[in-house]
Amino acid sequence: MMIKNGLNKCLQKKFIVNNKLFYSSQAKPTRDSSYAIINNNDIEHFKTILDSHSIITDASEIDGFNQDWMKKYKGNSNLVLKPKTTDQVSKILKYCNDKKIAVVPQGGNTGMVGGSVPVHDEIILSLSNMSKIEKFDPVTGVVVCQAGTVLETIDSYLSPMGYTVPLDLGAKGSCQIGGNVSTNAGGLRLLRYGSLHGNVLGVEAVLADGTILDCLSTLRKDNTGYDLKQLFIGSEGTLGIITKVAMITPPKPTSVNVGLFACQDFNQVKTVLSRAKSQLGDILSAFEFMDRPCIDLVLKHQQVQDPFDEKSPFYILLETSGFNETHDSEKLNSFLESIMAENLIIDGSLATDSKNISAFWKLRESITESLGKEGAVYKYDLSLPIEQFYSIVELMRAKFNDKANVVGFGHVGDGNLHLNISTPKKPYSKEIFDMIEPFVYQYTSEHRGSISAEHGVGLMKPDFLHYSKSNNSINLMKSIKNTMDPNNILNPYKVLPK
Repeated sequence: MMIKNGLNKCLQKKFIVNNKLFYSSQAKPTRDSSYAIINNNDIEHFKTILDSHSIITDASEIDGFNQDWMKKYKGNSNLVLKPKTTDQVSKILKYCNDKKIAVVPQGGNTGMVGGSVPVHDEIILSLSNMSKIEKFDPVTGVVVCQAGTVLETIDSYLSPMGYTVPLDLGAKGSCQIGGNVSTNAGGLRLLRYGSLHGNVLGVEAVLADGTILDCLSTLRKDNTGYDLKQLFIGSEGTLGIITKVAMITPPKPTSVNVGLFACQDFNQVKTVLSRAKSQLGDILSAFEFMDRPCIDLVLKHQQVQDPFDEKSPFYILLETSGFNETHDSEKLNSFLESIMAENLIIDGSLATDSKNISAFWKLRESITESLGKEGAVYKYDLSLPIEQFYSIVELMRAKFNDKANVVGFGHVGDGNLHLNISTPKKPYSKEIFDMIEPFVYQYTSEHRGSISAEHGVGLMKPDFLHYSKSNNSINLMKSIKNTMDPNNILNPYKVLPK
């Protein structure tokens, strides 16, 4: 992968977002003047498709749709449409394509890169009214649901029947399955169940011109031509709007254990991971890490206790899940004896009841919320080889010294680092962006990593895409986009560079 030298010399540009001055090496895109501006005739037409409760024009009601949950990105849409059926989505998109009206699809609006909010005055097409679970096969474990169904709702529906969803996210109480699939969301248990590219069996999607594409297969095996559903997984609503999802769901484990371990250095973390994979095998369901600054932040902002008497530089949260408590306990005990004998951990604790399991997970899942209470947070979601995984945190910590708080945590089991840099009680600033970008992306590219492991590209990273993709790859993606959405009305300004 070649890094364009020109980006090293790019000028930092400023723009207004949510009435605050933000800086980035990527400026807010200028509105494309070829897009039509919504008028009363358009709204009257949408009233022939939707009922009055499904059309929002009041500015105060639209405000929550116009900005992301971090209040970092804010658009200026004057219209929210909330269809209840695929046919309604089709009619809306056909009209918008004919009139060249830009549209941004929105699920639970829990994203991190500005992908689900308008950049300018695009219509917001909210899928929240499409929230039905249509069917479930208790033999195959395949569930079919509309795109606006909340992830936790699906899990609650499946649980009494002995099944669970194959992904677990901190935002599971508000994120929607259509958005999860559109962004190829990862989460805490990708190590066990794999990505949505494997778990999604089929999708129904509406193309830019209103064409309804029925790829809603519930089959595990279908080797007939191109696997078109994959185009919609991770493309962030730029190629079509997902309206239904068919997903394989695994049996819900009946034996769950969570261990929290303290390590002296990151080499110990890596070795424990290797031992866990070889000794725990199929019951290993999560392997998370947190550095000490993460723990300090959670202790400061949450009602939790320090897990151990002595502070340690690194912490591992390990989860096993299976179906035979005796078998699982034997494997886990053998594993614990092994890592203690090798002095790979300096302290540890095991939780087997729901209360203590929840307490351990709260340490990990409260990091993002705790960071948000500090002030401006610069978030970077990276995939890196395990040998370079934590080095970038150390490099950034040395680079900032006492100018910022640099923390590292994430899904080390699948190579996904969350590098977060916070400036307590300070707004976003040009100085901090200058120190981060493009250095973080250059480092990632040099080690053949990915600049977006699970958060997507959105509005934040199109101009940095070349750090992870070759020019030929980007050109092919642009060709697919131009073929499927020649008027570029679907989620414009996102994912692909100009």
